[in-house]
Formats: sequence, structure tokens, C-alpha cells
Amino acid sequence: MGATGATGGATLRSLAARGTPSRALSRDPALLAAGLDERTLARTEPFQADAADPDSLRAAFCGATQLFLTMANAPHQVQYELNAIEAALDCGVEHVVKVSAPAAEPDSPVAISRGHHLIEERLRSSGVATTVLRPFAFMQKLLLLAPSIAAAGVVHGAMGQARCNYVDVRDIGDFGADVLTRPELAGGTYPLTGGRAYSHPELVALLGRLLGRPVRYLDLSPAELHAHLVGRAGMPGWLAAHVVEIQQLAVVRREEPDDAFTHATGRSPRTLEAFLREHLHRFR
Repeated sequence: MGATGATGGATLRSLAARGTPSRALSRDPALLAAGLDERTLARTEPFQADAADPDSLRAAFCGATQLFLTMANAPHQVQYELNAIEAALDCGVEHVVKVSAPAAEPDSPVAISRGHHLIEERLRSSGVATTVLRPFAFMQKLLLLAPSIAAAGVVHGAMGQARCNYVDVRDIGDFGADVLTRPELAGGTYPLTGGRAYSHPELVALLGRLLGRPVRYLDLSPAELHAHLVGRAGMPGWLAAHVVEIQQLAVVRREEPDDAFTHATGRSPRTLEAFLREHLHRFR
């Protein structure tokens, strides 16, 4: 569920690399299929379903034993994921892997994390086997900064010197595929990070070294960052508020790397430097 998204797509590709068949849900399965590489498509059954339509979800989950549940952050996310959970329970799904978020708590300072807490609680109360993945900031989201860096050599934020855990979406996909294919990993709650946390000043220093030119970090107040994201970056207000909240979370709760990924997979996570080198042309 969420096959067209970053984590859903990465998990599909990782499952296909293992030779594991899966059913991928989309409101437009033809469009989903067109975006899959040949190897992934050979192991994937694209299937029409809409998170707002419980009947379509029940049809899609028929015969499935496990559900990988990941959906984009959005105002309707809680209801849509709860729809998916109820349909999965109706269809006898035995194991749900839920992609959640850090600080998924009832009193979390991040509104979307409070929503994830509600979804996790429903899963735990259902009695179905539940595995929770709590990835931190996606490295791939840094590509959204590329136009500003290419044009003006500047990164805006509201984190001061606080460090942020970054994780490559491909590592989330690999971990998700492991949880789905290795029963001994099922049932846990796993924080997912890269091997090192970076502050924004450290991030721009790394980018500047790789690019061979200065990159500046402009530290703003939370209100200033929200106004910048809405007025200059064109973000919806709710999404800008979410970005500000997760940056402030890093300020009030020190972020350190977690070894859950290495312990389960036996390898180190992808590094931020390697990711930036791979996509450096986007920042030039």
C-alpha cells in the first residue's frame, strides 16, 4: 500500500531483487506499471485500489498474507491508513508492516507523528502481528533543496546547530523487504537512520566541499521558515508546518544514529556523502 511513493517503490524493488512476488496497489495501476523497471514488474502485480474506497481495498487484499503500509503525509492520512487496516483485518492478513515516524506519541510536538501514534495503537489493539518502522529524515528529500543551492548557494532552515538523522529511502526499502521475508524480524519497532547525524552547517560544509564552491546555511526562526516555505517554495500551509515541526523536534530532542539497520541486515547504511555524490549534478 503506497506503491507509487518513495518507500513503497523502494520496498517493491528490494522484494523483486529477492525474487519475492508482491501486489502493488494504486488508483492507476497502468501508471504504476509504467514506472517500474523490468525486473520489478516481473515480480509485481499492479492492482487498482483507492484508500478512500474500503471495497476496493478488500478486493485488493484478498489472498494476501502480509501488508506493507506506507502512505504520504497528508491531512487525510490517518483515515486512509485506518481504512487499509480494517480491510486487511477483514481479509485475514496475518502481518502488517507499518511505516511510521519518530516521536509517534500521543503528546508528540509533531502533528503527523500524533496521527501515526493513533494508527499504531489501532494495529496493536487488533491482535494482528505488527512491525513498525520509524525512519528519520529521507536523504531523497534533500533534492528539494537543489534548486536553491544551484541558483543561490543557500539552504534555509530553523535548526541552529541541532543535528538531523538522514536515511536513504533505499535502505528503508531493503529493511522493509527483510522484515517481510525474515519472520524472526517481525513484531519489532525499528528506528531507521543513517550512520551519522548532520547539522545544517555540517550539511552545507559537505555540499560545499563536494561542489567546490561555498554553500551557506541561513538559520531562520520557525515562523520565518514557515513563511519562506509557503511564500517562496510554494508549500501548502500544513506541509510547511510539518517541516517546521520536525526541524524543531531535532532541536528539542538530540538525534543520534541508531544501529537497528546494521544489526538486522549485517551491513552499514548508505552514507549521506555517497548519496550527495550520486546526485551532485542536481546541485550544480
